[in-house]
Amino acid sequence: MNTPTSDAILDRMMALHPKIIDLTLDRVWELLSALGDPQNKLPPVIHIAGTNGKGSTLAMIRAGLEGDGKSAHAYTSPHLARFHERIRLAGELISEPALTEVLDECYRSNAGGNITYFEITTCAALLAFSRTPADYTLLEVGLGGRLDATNVVERPALTVITPVSFDHPQFLGNSVAEIAAEKAGILKHGVTCVVSRQPPEAMEMIQARAEKVGAPLLVEGQDWQVWEERGRLVFQDETGLLDLPPPALMGAHQFQNAGAAIAALRFLGHGEVACHAAVTEVTWPARMQRLRKGPLVEAAPGIEFWLDGGHNAACGASLAETLTRLPTRETHLICGMMNTKDVSGYLEPLLPHAASLSAVSIPGEVNTLPAAETAEQAGKVGIPNSVAASVEAALAGISARNPNARVLICGSLYLAGIVLRENG
Repeated sequence: MNTPTSDAILDRMMALHPKIIDLTLDRVWELLSALGDPQNKLPPVIHIAGTNGKGSTLAMIRAGLEGDGKSAHAYTSPHLARFHERIRLAGELISEPALTEVLDECYRSNAGGNITYFEITTCAALLAFSRTPADYTLLEVGLGGRLDATNVVERPALTVITPVSFDHPQFLGNSVAEIAAEKAGILKHGVTCVVSRQPPEAMEMIQARAEKVGAPLLVEGQDWQVWEERGRLVFQDETGLLDLPPPALMGAHQFQNAGAAIAALRFLGHGEVACHAAVTEVTWPARMQRLRKGPLVEAAPGIEFWLDGGHNAACGASLAETLTRLPTRETHLICGMMNTKDVSGYLEPLLPHAASLSAVSIPGEVNTLPAAETAEQAGKVGIPNSVAASVEAALAGISARNPNARVLICGSLYLAGIVLRENG
């Protein structure tokens, strides 16, 4: 009898619920119980929520732990090229046999019950983590926090809330305050939470929740500070001052993410070696990533290629700031977005930096925003625009006009994943 591949099992899991997102924890608790409650058998957990920066912050914490000789499981989403990216066991991507085993076990234990793809695959990750030794477990919230499938650990070692901004209103609420209340749902009694600098209305909700459940806070600007000085990162808390190299990930926002990571590492008892590794050894694909190889690069060797998966207004502002750090060069955007995003809010900060925008639909994504609508929104904010049938077609047009331009492919992690799969 042939053993099914992980892809085959994942395809089956997609059919277990009519919706992609249906926020509740009831189904998760039921399946975890059937699996023997693996969430209670994990190495110390660091649970990370937030609108922006949670993946980068997690990657920096992991780099810091590993730089200090520790091992860490890590759960992130979505994946870019392969599902295996979501699950790291003691630092290594989960193997195909190990992934197939836990997916199959979860599928069988669920017994055809109604459960979303993210919920059942999160259970699979927790099951894998419970069976592999490590020093820490890093869990990135998928959406929100309070009702997210990762919010099942009764007493984490630490929680982290990165900057909260307006995103996913159809699931989390129609204001930053409501969204922050959902993020603050990861706070637990007696468990310290590192909190990045927040909009006032978000901070108010986080503090209110912390007081209600009895969760101590380590707040940026109050308990710790981070800033850029002469190109270096300076961090200060009650323990003292650190003068470190800039983060390996580009952009001013990565200094803030690094600050949260360093605050977490210091709270957990790790010193300067870990903090140095957090900023210098971190890697995180599709966050202002330079593309140096693959068919796209070969098709236009004079083009300077960058890839970024940010997709909301705050990401657009961060991306615009990052572009100011690069040498002056005519910059063209190839942009594809999902239909749930604030397109004009994302694009408006990029107006001063974009010579043009070529809009594409994201291949294979039911919820892609049609390219014509992306182009229309670009026009409304003042960016010269056109519609292209594909990234390759957009590139050909840009290269014909300026073979030495800078090209930034942006707007969606799903588009970034396609680019990495096809041009990695």
